[in-house]
Amino acid sequence: MERLAKELSRRTPPSSASAEPDSVPRAALRAAPRATIATVGNATRLMAVDTAAADAGLEPGLTLADARARVPALDAVEADPDGDRRALEALAEWTGRYTPLVALDAPGGTSGLVLDITGCAHLFGGEQALLADLTGRLEGRGLTVQAAVADTPAAARAVARTASGTIVPPGGNARAVAGLPVATLDAEPETVSMLERLGLKRIGQLVDMPPSTLAARFGSGLLTRLDRALGRADEPLSPLRPPPVFVVERVFAEPIRLVEDIERVARALGEGLAEPLSRHGQGARRLALTLFRIDNKAFRIAVGLSRASRDPARLAGLLIERLGTFDQDLDTGEGIERVRLAAEAVEPLQAAQTTAGDLAGESRAEDAEALARLADRLTARLGHTRVVRLVRHESHIPELAVTARPAVAGVAAGAAMWPQRAAHCDPGPERGPGRAPERPLRLLDRPEPIEAIAEVPDGPPVRFRWRRVLRAVARIEGPERIAPEWWAPKLFNGEAEALTRDYFRVEDEEGRRYWVYRAGLYDRETVTPRWYLHGLFG
Repeated sequence: MERLAKELSRRTPPSSASAEPDSVPRAALRAAPRATIATVGNATRLMAVDTAAADAGLEPGLTLADARARVPALDAVEADPDGDRRALEALAEWTGRYTPLVALDAPGGTSGLVLDITGCAHLFGGEQALLADLTGRLEGRGLTVQAAVADTPAAARAVARTASGTIVPPGGNARAVAGLPVATLDAEPETVSMLERLGLKRIGQLVDMPPSTLAARFGSGLLTRLDRALGRADEPLSPLRPPPVFVVERVFAEPIRLVEDIERVARALGEGLAEPLSRHGQGARRLALTLFRIDNKAFRIAVGLSRASRDPARLAGLLIERLGTFDQDLDTGEGIERVRLAAEAVEPLQAAQTTAGDLAGESRAEDAEALARLADRLTARLGHTRVVRLVRHESHIPELAVTARPAVAGVAAGAAMWPQRAAHCDPGPERGPGRAPERPLRLLDRPEPIEAIAEVPDGPPVRFRWRRVLRAVARIEGPERIAPEWWAPKLFNGEAEALTRDYFRVEDEEGRRYWVYRAGLYDRETVTPRWYLHGLFG
């Protein structure tokens, strides 16, 4: 578990608030103790200190003036909590090379990571080898690491702070934490202070006390933390990313740097992923290609599929299409040492056979598949939010009857495949008596106000002005009445729309056809009905 509060990021150069550069040698300035600062109330205080600053006697909470009095060469930089979290998330992405279950951990004001390595340690030569590899890589990048392995996150967290590098044997939590300070349970500071005043300074002293006494005196929170450290209670974890369903990866003896090499590896991994998908009768709906750099960083590329697939060429093609958008920004750094392809969302995919007599059905299936492939490629190239489809929405108001959704629905597990007609979608009868009302070819994004003249207030228009042009009505059909949705009022032009609409299909003297409506029933809902143009016919 890495504690960012004890090791500051070296993102920024020494600040101007440090000792004067001219009076301090450059090498000494680089090695100067560092701290992050923030204004708390009316004072500037230390928020976190690195190892050198801690060794010099500085600690979070000190005012900057007091800290400078003790350590004149202190390099102080502004605290950046958002930047620290992004850095921690980037590190969590990289530690995914050890296990897919990585969670952010931030108890008691510290920052770190929790890795569930169940079933993964043997891939790295055992728990001790995995821990040594993890800590060695991070320390090689100048980070101070405190890490331990135990049955529960609470026990590992407590042991790491006092005996980094420890491997707690299975079932040995109670013995491992018995001699640790009660502060390592991450209880409230007031609770820790009270325990220490009562002489209860070690976790082992709490183990033999009746649980009811602890809960009554110190609250249930302390008892919960104690049970988690001893392995008597589970501690829920929220992984940074959901665990993948199927995973294949390639590890290289020598790092690769060229995009062409990454593309070749993506094709090979696509073929490797198709085999377990086929064996389990599944198709991938969401893929993630993760590139692990040797400098403790990772680059993740995710794509979704509108229809489940296990075709290796299609899977690899989408990943390569997506890689093409990162050609300039894909920084391979000092080289890629590991590439992982994961199917993060899958669904059943059974082979289907079309009968010889069902040529029309086969043609429709081919058209649907071609459209799905096009949507996948466009989404991979342009982005998830830039390729959309229209989905029916339960509303009588025309502009609310459809909503735009991402064309590739496969980004969410269990989403319906596309294209797919809704079960309740009825195209209506053919044109003729009793046919469904005709709809305009183009529906405006928002109805546009028009000036209309009608013979009677609740009658059809005989002339109307739209976009400064006066149009005389030659033919008219209607009205078609749409009542307001009283149960879910929508905002229209900044006001709650609760007026009845009477729609008319009108044709002017030049043969142009329009879809207009009158908002409000005369003398019942309003005394001045308003007119709008909502669509254009072909």
